[in-house]
Amino acid sequence: IVNPDSRERFFKRSAIVREIRSFLWSRDFTEVELPVLQNMAGGAAARPFVTHFNALSCDFYMRIAPELHLKRMLVGGFDRVFELGRVFRNEGLSRRHNPEFTMLEVYQAYSDYRGMMTLMYDMVQHLCKTVLGGNTRIPRADGGEIELGGKWREVSYRDLVIEATDDKDWFSRSKQEKLAACEKLGIEVNPALDDFAVTQDVYEKIVEPSLIQPTFVTHIPSELCPLAKLTPDGSGTLDVFELCINGQEIAPAYSEQNDPLTQRKMLECQVGDEKQNLDEDFLTALEHGMPPAGGMGVGIDRLAILLTGAASIRDVILFPAMRPLAGEREGTPQQESTKE
Repeated sequence: IVNPDSRERFFKRSAIVREIRSFLWSRDFTEVELPVLQNMAGGAAARPFVTHFNALSCDFYMRIAPELHLKRMLVGGFDRVFELGRVFRNEGLSRRHNPEFTMLEVYQAYSDYRGMMTLMYDMVQHLCKTVLGGNTRIPRADGGEIELGGKWREVSYRDLVIEATDDKDWFSRSKQEKLAACEKLGIEVNPALDDFAVTQDVYEKIVEPSLIQPTFVTHIPSELCPLAKLTPDGSGTLDVFELCINGQEIAPAYSEQNDPLTQRKMLECQVGDEKQNLDEDFLTALEHGMPPAGGMGVGIDRLAILLTGAASIRDVILFPAMRPLAGEREGTPQQESTKE
């Protein structure tokens, strides 16, 4: 009522969601609505919210990603499919994270991660035209600006880490050598982490925050995602990109793994915090035959932060989660006393 800037921001968020749908519909994508309550939390490495399904007498999970069900749709003959909906991860709150958030996931048969690059670029240009009135320059709080038009940078994960550490031999060094280098760089790293996770810590703490202009970070290590295709050159990387803008990831995309035997092996060989559940129903679906495909996820809240110039994810969520005041919850002693 008293903050017209905030009200305008939410009108703009609504327009962003509307235009994303319009853009995808115009390219013959089919929008679907898939289960939010799932009997297995899959498609990402995250802690789920758990609930009890009384009618089935068993626990279910609030979905952490719609990915595995959308891939089932590819198996079922839906060659261009997307869902734009809520996803739940029982993890931390921050300026960039909310446990309940909005995610777009889109899959296209007979495409790959490069096809998703083109789709993402074209979608952002469409949003700049229809929501921002043709403006492609987004002001930043430090006085600079982000240019969403023109050609976006593409660079490999490996090259960015080597550049950040100033060490061309980084990827051939031992874990202990990497930990010592992190200490010199002033990066606090848990020494119990796996070798690849030490590098990922470097990436998340000093590389990603530096990527202000739109950047497609390609070919991440294979340990970081078991659901994407391996790069054919045997380098131990994946045919993926992570789009980073304004120092944060906006959209990851893969050439999707569709070989059921390779997919099973990759899921069984997971290590560290990136470990995901083995979903036998999903693997059975792959055995029936999933076409080669490109897939992409887009964090709508983060995209709204970028396009509206918001300072925090809480500024683009109408009712952000907050801890209730003492006695506010039904059934607490204070409330029971009031009822009496």
